[in-house]
Amino acid sequence: MELGTGLFTCQSRPDDDRSMDELYDEMLTVAGAAEDAGLDSVWVSEHHFLEDGYLSGTMPSLGALAAATEEIEIGTCIALAPLYDGVRLAEDVATVDNIAGDRVTLGLAIGSNPAEFDAFGVPIEERAERLADQVALLKAAWSEGPLEYDAEFHDVDSDVNVTPKPVGNDVPIMLGGGAKPAVRRAAREADGWCAPSKFSIGGVKKRVEDIENVREHEGVDGEFTNYVLQHGWVGDSKEEAWETMKDGYFYIQRRYAEIFGGEPVDELDDERKRELKEQAIYGTPEQVVEELETYREALGDDVHFIFRTYHPGVGTDEMIECIDRLGSEVAPELR
Repeated sequence: MELGTGLFTCQSRPDDDRSMDELYDEMLTVAGAAEDAGLDSVWVSEHHFLEDGYLSGTMPSLGALAAATEEIEIGTCIALAPLYDGVRLAEDVATVDNIAGDRVTLGLAIGSNPAEFDAFGVPIEERAERLADQVALLKAAWSEGPLEYDAEFHDVDSDVNVTPKPVGNDVPIMLGGGAKPAVRRAAREADGWCAPSKFSIGGVKKRVEDIENVREHEGVDGEFTNYVLQHGWVGDSKEEAWETMKDGYFYIQRRYAEIFGGEPVDELDDERKRELKEQAIYGTPEQVVEELETYREALGDDVHFIFRTYHPGVGTDEMIECIDRLGSEVAPELR
């Protein structure tokens, strides 16, 4: 089992008086700590036009992470594919991959927030088709020679030669989404799939089995990675770990409720808080290992678990301590 962390969102909680540049500096500091701790990956996330400054510039952020680290995998979990110009995205990802020395994974999804689509002038009803077109365009752009792809949603000549190419003319593409069509799209068209944090182990296992069946029956070759995303924390006790993470965890979940629901959310109700607490993985290193072992038993050794320790406003030192323990006391028990 591989073990990564994130998702860096660089949000400014109302009770956090730090400037945005300080929050971005925190991202680079925590990413460096993750590499020093021996973790396998760090990830950024994407949303737009939010008052708390939720990270919107995925490619600049990955470029900074590439320069600030040396070996760790860096990626997007998730970039909103329909909102990007495909050729420019191909160029930017290739550039970052060269800076990083072949360490980039591009996670993409269709998006679901109408306000973001409206602001970018992209019809939301085209989002699934635009994602599929984006994946095909990226792969064509990164291949040797001219594009040679007639993109449905991108007005570009097929004889355009996108440069630079990424290292090895390839960047792994991971697709998110929990619905069956999204999962099967990942099986056919991508190099990986990321399970949403709301999924139970049983739900993830069913989707992974579906992916394996699709790839086997349709003769899809190549390596494929299943990623699992879940919030959590490593502390001295279960109670201490929960108390440390919960304010930042509930904060970001309130913001997600607003993003996807379109209405302000001042407070999560008690039932939702109980659900979120049950979903999270937290406690002593031994308790965290025990819970992560259940994923390995269900999904096998090849799963890449993204342990989401970046909770806005928790504190840089606290996150670094958690990540240190994740790398030194949890990861070795899972490898």
